[in-house]
Amino acid sequence: MHPDRMNRREFVGLTTASLAGGVLGFATSGAIPTPEDRWDPDSPPICTGKPLVVQPVLMYRVAERREATSWKSWGGVQTDETAAKEAESISKELGTLAGQADFPVKMLPVVKVRSAAEAARVHEGEYDAIVLYAANGPGDLLQACFTPKKDRDTILFVRESSGPAYYWYEALSTKYLQTGRPAGNSYLNHGGPHVDDVVVDDGGELLWRLRALYALKNLVGTRIVALGGPWGKYAPDAPQVAREKYRLNIIEVSYGDITARIQAAAQDARMVATAQRQADKYLSLPDTTLMTDKKFVVNAFLLYGVFRDLMREHEAPAFTIQGCMGKILPIARTTPCLTLSLLNDEGLMAFCESDFVIIPAGVLLHYISGKPVFLHNSTFPHNGIVTCAHCSAPRRLDGTRYEPAKIMTHYESEYGASPKVEMPLGRRVTFIDPEYATNRWLGFTGIVKSNPSYEICRSQQDVQIEGDWRKLVNEVRDSHWMMAPGDYLKELAAVTRKLGIQWTDLSQT
Repeated sequence: MHPDRMNRREFVGLTTASLAGGVLGFATSGAIPTPEDRWDPDSPPICTGKPLVVQPVLMYRVAERREATSWKSWGGVQTDETAAKEAESISKELGTLAGQADFPVKMLPVVKVRSAAEAARVHEGEYDAIVLYAANGPGDLLQACFTPKKDRDTILFVRESSGPAYYWYEALSTKYLQTGRPAGNSYLNHGGPHVDDVVVDDGGELLWRLRALYALKNLVGTRIVALGGPWGKYAPDAPQVAREKYRLNIIEVSYGDITARIQAAAQDARMVATAQRQADKYLSLPDTTLMTDKKFVVNAFLLYGVFRDLMREHEAPAFTIQGCMGKILPIARTTPCLTLSLLNDEGLMAFCESDFVIIPAGVLLHYISGKPVFLHNSTFPHNGIVTCAHCSAPRRLDGTRYEPAKIMTHYESEYGASPKVEMPLGRRVTFIDPEYATNRWLGFTGIVKSNPSYEICRSQQDVQIEGDWRKLVNEVRDSHWMMAPGDYLKELAAVTRKLGIQWTDLSQT
């Protein structure tokens, strides 16, 4: 199977080594694939994320009977035999959980730990997260099982009723766990185990925490091609903040470097013929209406090939462009709006305007949701409604189905090709609204109420705000937001805590 044809589920259980070279065809020594190898609306989305490697640990001690005194603690794991049975149950549960995951995860074999020395040997291995099944044992053993690697994490799982009861279901406390939003966390130091890192019985609660850690792992160090260079809307320091706080690897490509490529593609008869076939196939998708000149759609597919080549050459799963409302138009003879939409629908990350205030949030939300994200302009909230609009919206919002769309001109230029995507009414979506580059993010959920046709950017939704919309009025900044289908506020709260980002959840107020 070609790596571009793997879907997210097919990555579950794969080893890191098997993913070496990436999933964009990023081989260390291979030719760039031809255009015929690329855009295919019937293929499942590409998964660009590296698997989360999880080390399960069962911590316990053997209780020894003594006459006329208390000799055992709470809990049903008191012998090597019961521990072996529990380890087998844990392995089966995690196997089921991995099968349910919509992100790539590798579960290592369960390790049974009875001493600090055994815990130390666990930490010699390679993993991203410990899932500690704290059956029983003393507090110093519990702490020895916590990962000492500051850029790794520990999730604690205790049982009340899902199996044999655990002593630490009763004994976990703030003596061992952090509370609140600790200061000083960063990508280098996620902070120690937190009260919000504890799961009681519920595999679903464990799964979303693992999803958050998967997204955190893949945000940090992301490689992104920035055509025309990076900037930040009302925040000149945003690119540097992105480099320092999230270790984003911003690969700057100049228009001088790209112009000849675009012109060569437009003069290559084979590439033009391929782009024409791809445009025909795109326009034949159900509920697709062409309302601009078809040549702009063909040129958008030529531009898609050039952008994707850049991403492959730089081994970057993400792309952004500055000067997208003017500078690229006379070179590409179209707008990049539809091209960016195509890349997002394919499972990659593609953002207009090169705004590094919002791009880190978009990368994180992409990896949390496993779906395309929509970078858009915010508007002034009123009567609990906010309008979200931009010209490069993805169509494959659930990662599978192409939503209805009119292919129109870009609004401000009345030129090129831009999708007006009709989002399903009633769909819940998650928003991230960063406060410029100040290390504070705001988030909330909303419900899509309509897809109006105002004289603004083409894809536009009126969304009912869930939470304190009047508080949002005090946060208006004429800024960019990120949107993804679904509710991911819990995951965002967890990741922002570990990264030391101030997080405000309007949906809880």
